[in-house]
Parts: sequence; structure tokens; C-alpha cells
Amino acid sequence: MSRETLTVNFWRIVQLVAILALWQWGWTLRQKGVWVIPQVIDPYFISTPSEIAKRFLELGCFTDRNGQWLLSTDGAFTACMNHYPNNLWAATYVTMKNTFWGFVVGSLTGVMAGLALGRSEMLTKIYQPYIVALNSIPRIALVPLIILIFGLGDMSKIMTAWVTVFFVVFFNTFEGARSVDRDHIAAANLLGASRWQVLKTVVMPSTLGWVFASLTPAVSFSLIGVIVGEFIGTERGLGKLIVEAQARAESADMMVAIFVLMVVGIILALGIGRIQRYLLRWQPHYQDRG
Repeated sequence: MSRETLTVNFWRIVQLVAILALWQWGWTLRQKGVWVIPQVIDPYFISTPSEIAKRFLELGCFTDRNGQWLLSTDGAFTACMNHYPNNLWAATYVTMKNTFWGFVVGSLTGVMAGLALGRSEMLTKIYQPYIVALNSIPRIALVPLIILIFGLGDMSKIMTAWVTVFFVVFFNTFEGARSVDRDHIAAANLLGASRWQVLKTVVMPSTLGWVFASLTPAVSFSLIGVIVGEFIGTERGLGKLIVEAQARAESADMMVAIFVLMVVGIILALGIGRIQRYLLRWQPHYQDRG
């Protein structure tokens, strides 16, 4: 490990410890007269790290309300999971599943539409007014309509994620397809390549960088779409956990769900990054990274 890496990791840890310490004891200091501590650090709003950790163990069915470990008692963990149908793990699974499928469907349709319109001036002229009109609609405004059509189940959350992801991926793919070097296409045509071969060997590889530039934010948009759908109406999911905790004014429960969402987003983004490095390994930028 290089000296630079050690230095970077050291300062990351120092900042994290400082933030957690301020979060945990900052409100006590403010009450003692340290006026520079912001009002927002009030535990009523964002709880404290220790309380969040305690509630994570309880919501995850690791401990009960008294702090007793359920894993040490036969059947206690399973009984806890069955008693709370929307427990932390079930809610995380539902949200992750809907986020994944919304992201996949939205990305695939966005890429296909972007390639089709990006390589056809006629299709671009025909569909451009419709695309501009649809893209101008705030995505959140469509959520009640989607729920009305598809109900409170998982399909409405997947469709909401699809709506938020599609245009993000589409516009990047569209611009990437239009930015392909014409000399490369001319060379492929000169060698006798068919239209499909040009698309597969020239256009798509050249567009991949543009596509992946949109996939990382698209993961976040997919997660946002699912959570917004769960806020408005759902039977399960982390969004429902947050809404229920907000109704009870239990900030620790809300923070647990928010941190789980953060971890889910990080995992999905890291997965996209690994796929990106593999598919674009021929580019010098990724070869330099080893």
C-alpha cells in the first residue's frame, strides 16, 4: 500500500470519527452553551449513532427491545421475522428487487431507443417532439397515475423506476450514437460491413462510454423512483418503513432505513463500476488502472 493511499485512508477515518463524535455528543455540547453546534443536530430530528445502531439491531431481529440477542434463542429470530412482515430484511429485499428490475428495464429500453434514434435522422425528426414533451413532465407527477394503473404492488414501483431511468440513459446513448467517428463508419463500409456489423463493431463500442456514464446516476434514479412510489402507497419496502417511522416521529428508525438505502445504492454503483471496467477494459483509461 502506497504512502498516498495510507494518507488518504487516514484522513477519511479521522473525518468519519469526527462526524460521528459530533453527531453523538454535539447536542449535549450545544445545551452547555457551545452555540456553534447547529440546531439540526437535535436528536429529535436525526437521532444519534448509538440509538440508530440499537434500532438497527432491533429492526433486523438481532435483538429484542430489552437488548437480548435473539440469535442465541432457538426460533426467536424466525419468530421475529414472521411477526413483522415488513421487517428490515424483507423491506430491503423488496426495494432492491424493484430497483434492480426498474434499472434493468429502463436501461435496456433507453439504450435501444437511443441507438435507434441516434443512427436515424428520420426517426429523430419524427419522435423528437414527443420525447421533448414526455421528458418535460416531472417524473414524480406520474407516480399517482402509475399507482392508479398498476396498483400498490411491485409492478407500480418498477414502472416508476423505469420512468425515471429511461430518459437518463436514452439521452446519453443518443448523444453517444451521434458522436461516433464518421471515418470509422466509412472504413467499416469500405471493408464491406453490413449495417448490423457497423452497429455491432463500431457504433456500440464507441457508445459504451456514454452509456456507462449514465448508468451510475441511473441506479440512483431507479432507487429514488422506487422509494417515491413506496412513499405514496405500498404494502412493503424501505419507503414504507420511513413513512411509518415519520408518522411515529421515530427518527432513529428513519435513519436506519436511510443508511440501508445508502448501502444499497453503494452496492449497486460498485456493481455497475465493475461491469464498466470489464466491458471497457480495452480503453487506455481502464488499462492504466490495472
